[in-house]
Amino acid sequence: MHLEDQRPRFSKISHHANVTQCLGAIGGHVWYLGVSKPSLVEEPDFDVAEPPPEVVQSRWGHFYVHAPVDEVHFFRISGVMFLKLNRGTWHAGPLFNRKSMVYNLELSNTDAVDVTNHYFIDTDNVKFVLDE
Repeated sequence: MHLEDQRPRFSKISHHANVTQCLGAIGGHVWYLGVSKPSLVEEPDFDVAEPPPEVVQSRWGHFYVHAPVDEVHFFRISGVMFLKLNRGTWHAGPLFNRKSMVYNLELSNTDAVDVTNHYFIDTDNVKFVLDE
C-alpha cells in the first residue's frame, strides 16, 4: 500500500477485531507508530442488550473498551523490519516525515469490513504530536 502525507500526529486510533496486521517500511526508512493494548471484550459477562457504560459495541458487533489516553505509546521504528500487531491492538500509523512511503499493511478490504475507530479529539480533546 502506498501512503502519502502521514505526518507523526494523530487524534484517531483504530483496531481490527478479526485479523492481525503487519506494518513495515520498504527501504528501511524511519517511521512512527502510536499503539495501545487490545481492549476487546471477548466473552461478555453482562447482558449484551445493556452493556456497562465503559463497554461499546462496534458496528461489526464485537464489544470493546476505548483505548485510554494515558496508555497510548509512540514508537520510532528504523531499519528493515515489520511489526506484527495482535488482533484488536489499537494503532495509529504508520506515520512518517517523508512525502510518501510504501508499506505492506493489511488485506485489501480490512478497512472496509473490520475497522473500529476511536477519536481522542472528540472524547478527551487530545491530539498526539511527535516533536523531534
